[in-house]
Amino acid sequence: MLRAKTIMVQGTASDVGKSVLTAALCRIFYQDGWRVAPYKSQNMALNSYVTACGKEIGRAQGMQAEACGIEATTDMNPILLKPTRDMTAQIVVHGVPHEEMSARRYREDYLPLAAGIVREALDRLGAAYDLVVIEGAGSPAEINLKSRDIVNMRVAEWADAPVLLAADIDRGGVFAAIVGTLELLEPHERRRIKGFLINKFRGDLSLLQPGLDWLEQRTGIPVLGVIPHLAGLDIEAEDSVVLDKRSRGHNARSAGKELDVAVIRLPRISNFTDFDPLESEPDVGVRFVQEASDLGEPDIVVLPGSKNTLEDLAHLYDSGLARAITEAVAGGSRLVGICGGYQMLGVRLKDPEQVESLLEEVDGLGLLPLETTFYRHKKTVRAAGTSVSRHRRWQEWQGAPIEGYEIHMGQTTWLTPQAAPLFELNGGTDGAISEDGLVWGTYLHGVFHNDAFRRSWLNEVRSAKGLPPVTEVVSFHSRKTAAFDRLADHVRAHVDMAKLYDIIGMGAVKTSL
Repeated sequence: MLRAKTIMVQGTASDVGKSVLTAALCRIFYQDGWRVAPYKSQNMALNSYVTACGKEIGRAQGMQAEACGIEATTDMNPILLKPTRDMTAQIVVHGVPHEEMSARRYREDYLPLAAGIVREALDRLGAAYDLVVIEGAGSPAEINLKSRDIVNMRVAEWADAPVLLAADIDRGGVFAAIVGTLELLEPHERRRIKGFLINKFRGDLSLLQPGLDWLEQRTGIPVLGVIPHLAGLDIEAEDSVVLDKRSRGHNARSAGKELDVAVIRLPRISNFTDFDPLESEPDVGVRFVQEASDLGEPDIVVLPGSKNTLEDLAHLYDSGLARAITEAVAGGSRLVGICGGYQMLGVRLKDPEQVESLLEEVDGLGLLPLETTFYRHKKTVRAAGTSVSRHRRWQEWQGAPIEGYEIHMGQTTWLTPQAAPLFELNGGTDGAISEDGLVWGTYLHGVFHNDAFRRSWLNEVRSAKGLPPVTEVVSFHSRKTAAFDRLADHVRAHVDMAKLYDIIGMGAVKTSL
């Protein structure tokens, strides 16, 4: 039934850059005038995205849809796996939580049903677009997983898609990774691979050329491109593995930044891209902190979202981070909680039905007079409204527009007579702030994507430190759009696009959008 042309990006391993390469190709084809959509049949990620109709998909497919200039739908990622604890994940089907399953039960009981779900979604995209750019998962050579594959070569067969095999040269062993992957494929699978992309290259291409010549002679498959590492790319990451590469030290100001923001790296951190806009600010240094000894005395501490809020809160106590955070606040640091982090700021968290955790109740940090109880209903919605807090620290931006999205299973109630909330959203209220204004929290993911609010709040923090305000308001949306175009230009310059179009069978490039 699929009518669109297709191309699939698979990788020799996880984290070789498949998501970013897929986004780059999506943007190139969009620039060339094609109606193009991304697709990933099954995604495992805690960094999620809410569609316009309030459904949850992987963040990468939401980002790729933006690169295509279209609204994301659940057909672009029909199955999302959100790990809750070891060997267990919440199964999200077309944006709605289906059930929590162990890895074994999912593989044995659900995968046979999942195949039909992902094929139907792929067919709908094929009927609506000129081209579908498909992203694989992990490696197609995972021998133990191939019999029930719904993410790599079987998807390529369903879509009749030529495959580009991407490898990360930065991790070393790139030729072994490519040839080894081919050796583990069945002959009919190997025939689907039409080109190689060598990603994250640093160095002199002339020194690599003998290896490229050998690879093409050895396999009979062309190297379509060697793509140099691209630094400072403002595109949202899918996997929290990227956080392992960021500094955990005390000295954000050593890079010349006046405001030091410490984001707590929870074991099950989710939606960490909430803080990308802070990193875009010229005066802000953002670091992710895992150890109490690394916290120091930041200007701002952020508790992010979590897929298992109670167990991550218990981790804060066990690791000493809870004490370090409260001591930082006592010393004058600001503390912000987003979603699960907001829940942690309250007096207690209860999970009587063990929706998220095997723990039934955990004491919160006790910094806001709130209590959260977890129920099986999950709220996923885009939200818009205004800032309504009358707190003296927030009066400057009262009435300012605000928007974002909510993804959570807990319901939070006040334990004292309710003070003014932070926001009015979709006809309701959200958020809370401490009497001294140093601690506040919200369910609103993307709160820092609101440019005017972000800059005004940061300037209030600057004022309390005796620093002058920063007058320039950074447009994060404009930065993202420019980043898509920069990425596309970079990949286009280093990939043989004429040969790629020939592989896809699309022929001429469209000339108008």
